Amino acid sequence: MNIHLKTALDYIRRTPFQALAATFVLAITFFVVSVLSILVYSSGQLLRHFETRPQVIAFLKDEATSEQIAALQTKLTRDSRVKNVTYITKEQALAIYKEATADNPLLSELVSPSIFPASLEFSLNDLSFAQAVIDETKKEGVVESVGFTANLGTENSLNDVVSRLRQLTFYIRVGGGALALVLAGTSFLVLVVIIGMRMTTRRGEVEILDLIGATPGFIRSPIVIEALVYALVGVLVGWLLTLLLTLYATPSLVSYFGEIPILPKTTGGILGLFGIILAAELFTGLALALLGSLLAVSRVRAR
Repeated sequence: MNIHLKTALDYIRRTPFQALAATFVLAITFFVVSVLSILVYSSGQLLRHFETRPQVIAFLKDEATSEQIAALQTKLTRDSRVKNVTYITKEQALAIYKEATADNPLLSELVSPSIFPASLEFSLNDLSFAQAVIDETKKEGVVESVGFTANLGTENSLNDVVSRLRQLTFYIRVGGGALALVLAGTSFLVLVVIIGMRMTTRRGEVEILDLIGATPGFIRSPIVIEALVYALVGVLVGWLLTLLLTLYATPSLVSYFGEIPILPKTTGGILGLFGIILAAELFTGLALALLGSLLAVSRVRAR
C-alpha cells in the first residue's frame, strides 16, 4: 500500500495544476453542500419552533369554578395532540400586561385583575391539529373565546404562517438537493476527465506493467488513491470553511433569532452537527472518487 500511495503522490506533484483544479472543484462542491445542510437544519428548526410553541389561549368565563377549570386543564393535558398546558390566573394576566406596558406606566395605573380573564395556554404537537382542537375547545362551557399569541396573529393567519414556513423549507430542500446533485455531477466529471488524462499519459507504463504480469489491481491502485486524495482534501477544505463561517456567524444569529434554536447554542452542539455532516460528506466524496477513478481507468484500458 505504501508504494501505491507514494506513486499517487508523485503523480500529484508532477501535475500540480490538475490536482489543484480537481481539489478546488471538490472543495467548492462540499462547501456549498455543507452550507445547504446547515440551511436545511435551520429551516427545520424554525418550522418546528412555530409548530410546537405555545400559541393557543382559551380565555375562561368569570363564573368558571376552580373544579371546572381543573377538569378542562386535565382534559387538555391528556389529549395527545396538546402539550404544555398552563393555567394563567387573573393576577398573572395583569402582571403580564404590566410587563408588556412597562415603557408606558400610565396604561397600567387604572387597571385591576378583575378586567383580565383567566386563561389556559397550550401548544400543539403539530399545527395540522390546530383547527380541530380549537373548535373542540370553543365548545367547552367554561371557555369564553379562543385566541392566539400576538406573534401568530389571528386564527386565519395561523395556518398561513406555518404553510409559508413549510413551503420555504420545501424549496430549500428541493432546490438545495438539486444544486448539490449538479455540483456532485460536475465534480464526478472533473475527476473522470483528470484521471482519464492521467491514464492516457501513462499508457506506455500501463502496457509495460501488463507485459510483465502486473495485476489490474496493482495498475489501478495509484490512480484510485490519487482520486481519493483529491476527494479527501476537497471535503475537508469545504467542510472546514463552512465550520469556520458558522462559528463566526453563530453569536449574531443566536442573538438575532433569540429563543428560536436555528443552530445549537453550544460549541459542542455545533461540532456534533458538523461531525454528522462531515461523515456524510466523506462517504459521498470518497464514493464519487472511487467510482470516477474506476470508470476512467476502465474506459482508457478498453481503448
